[in-house]
Order: sequence, then C-alpha cells, then structure tokens
Amino acid sequence: MQGERASEGRAPAGGERPADPLPVLPGIPRQRDPGAAAPADGAAPPLRPARARPRPWLLLPTPAGTPFTFGYALLLVGTSLFAEYADPGLVSELLQGSSTDVVHLAQAPLLVLVASALWIAGGMASAYALAFLFVLTALERRIGGLRTAAVFFGGHALATLATELPVAFSVAAGQLPESSLHRLDYGISFGVMTCIGALAGVLPAWVRWPLLVGVGYLALTDLLAYADPMTDWGHLLSVALGVAGWPLLRRWRVHRTGPVPLLGDLGHPALRGARLH
Repeated sequence: MQGERASEGRAPAGGERPADPLPVLPGIPRQRDPGAAAPADGAAPPLRPARARPRPWLLLPTPAGTPFTFGYALLLVGTSLFAEYADPGLVSELLQGSSTDVVHLAQAPLLVLVASALWIAGGMASAYALAFLFVLTALERRIGGLRTAAVFFGGHALATLATELPVAFSVAAGQLPESSLHRLDYGISFGVMTCIGALAGVLPAWVRWPLLVGVGYLALTDLLAYADPMTDWGHLLSVALGVAGWPLLRRWRVHRTGPVPLLGDLGHPALRGARLH
C-alpha cells in the first residue's frame, strides 16, 4: 500500500540505501551495539565509592589524631620510669604526697586529685596502662580530646571522693581506725574505668555489651576477693559513671562526626578524628 511506512522504502538522493547495523526482531526493541558510544549527553555512569581500608595503627594514640591521649601517655611513661629508677625514698615521699587519702583531700583536694593521676599503680606493665592506651585513644577519636579529658578526670575525681568520704564518716563514727585516714591511694584506674564505661556507649551493641560484661565480671571478681574493697568499689562506681554519661556522650559523638560507623571501618573519619561539621 502506498500510504504505509513510506519513509522506510524511500532511498536517499544519492541512490544509496543506508544499511541497518543490526536487525530488528518483531516485538523486541532495537539491540544496542556493544561498542556504541556513551549517551548523547556525555554523562558517565556513577562510580561505586572505594571502600576505605582498615588502618589498625589508629588503635594507638598519635600526636595529630589524639593529642590528649598521646601527651598524657608520654607523661605517664616519664613518671613510671622515674618511679622505677629514681631513689626509692624520694619516690615513696612523692607517692605519699600524691595520695588521695582523707587527710590530703582535706588539706589540698585539687592538688592531690591531679597529682594522683600522674602515676600508674604497677608501672607500665599494668593492665590499666594498656587499657589507657586503647580505650582513651578510641574514645578521643570519637568525642575529641577536651571531652575525653573531662570524662577521665571527672570519673577520677568523683569516684575518689565517693570512696574516701565514707572512710572519713566511718572514722568519725568510730567504725574504722584513724589509720584509715592515711591510706595510700593513687593511680589512673578510676579514670580508665570511667572511660571504658563511656566508650561502650558509643560502640555498636555487639561490642558494647560484651565489653561491659567482661569489665563488670573482672571488677566483681576483685571485689569478692576482698583484697582492697574501697578501690574495687571505686572501679565499679567508675564504670557506672561512664554508663550514666551515655546520652551526653552520644550527642557529642553525633555532633563531632555524624552517625556511628561500624567498628571494623578503621578508615572512617570518626576513627581518624576528622571533623565533618
């Protein structure tokens, strides 16, 4: 018929009929040539973002990423070496002066609260020294240096006062001897345990609860051994203080780096300490 698809049977002016590069099957759209060029608008297909590679060295403090933890760790190394190699009499005198017992707290509370946190009970081989490095590094990468310092020293001070004030009241009531007012008490354990409790609140649930169960089990085991009940109660209280701060810590965490990443994503800006806002 003359009126149907007239354009398909009409040859160009030169008399040459253009060849169809690919056949057209009935009911199927024209197949695209595999070697055809990109779309006319030149838009390239979206590229899949490269997955960040794990950086396990970020588990340790660095001067740029975690300045508070790095600087404090160097200070603790210095005091630990001094306690190991200096004159024992001088070391004993300094430790006594740094003790947060009732007498020293009554005389110079701020001084002894700060001085007592400059020593590691047991030295650099202590479990609390290793926990300090990993826990405070992880916490500082998530909430920042100043806030990590506030968590550490806040827990250290509150747990110290909460364990020493009952001693003072018990001595005043005649339930404990006056020698209890001079007990040697120093170290970083209260601050570290507070940071452990705080860190659990900004970790995924599958890490949070095993961490809390493990730390709680160790603290309860020490308490039941009854070797140093005041210190062991202080450890449990320190963890509870860190847990009590979860709502505030999570707001700090989101404000600093956005939503919490998976723990294994060591390349995430949250673990590098990068500020996104």
